[in-house]
Amino acid sequence: MSALEGKVAIVTGSASGIGAAVARRFGAEGASVVVNSVRSVDAGQELAASLPSAIYVQADVADPADGERLIASAVEQFGHLDVLVNNAGITEVIPHSDLDAAGLDVWRRIFEVNVFGAWLLSRSAVPALRERRGSIINVTSIAGVRPTGSSIPYAASKAALNHMTRLLANVLGPDVRVNAVAPGLIDTPWTADWDAIRAFVRANAPMARSGTPEDVAEVALMLAVADYVTGEVILVDGGIGLR
Repeated sequence: MSALEGKVAIVTGSASGIGAAVARRFGAEGASVVVNSVRSVDAGQELAASLPSAIYVQADVADPADGERLIASAVEQFGHLDVLVNNAGITEVIPHSDLDAAGLDVWRRIFEVNVFGAWLLSRSAVPALRERRGSIINVTSIAGVRPTGSSIPYAASKAALNHMTRLLANVLGPDVRVNAVAPGLIDTPWTADWDAIRAFVRANAPMARSGTPEDVAEVALMLAVADYVTGEVILVDGGIGLR
């Protein structure tokens, strides 16, 4: 039997990149998958159609009504919910030293999706997850652990999501496990032109390469099936955090 046979998973922000890799990995392991995006509808529908058992739901995770509809769609279509992967996220590339460019409008926009969206969706999913002793997996970032990242608001949002992971794990056990995977530099359309950072990682990380979405998906799968792991933030950074 495949690792996720009979399980149902929602993967937010899964039309491309890490989210798409997680959706494909979960689908290959037998899960029914709810693919989601707020834009990139065609790509999301195409991905869902390519999986053995999947639907696509367009929804904005930062909108409470959309979030509730996303959870309800999974339960209505597949009967239950086992895993919620909070992968949807946004950023703006702003040098950390440029304090004036990181206005409150930037902070609000990033936190609305990266923090408030994950909170709203998790809260909506808890009743269904409790019924199945399911789990929540938050996709955060090395920027939430170390003073790095595409901007200070982005890094702060991922640090908040890391701590939210631990706080929720503390109160939702034993019925619901909550963990996070924190990628370093991953080769996605989002980072396609980050050549200088990619060269730095290749030159300095113990694994001597940047990561792939599949590297992150492998850890997400592990967290989805590891029944005695909760409250953990696992770096997937090729060891660059050691240097």
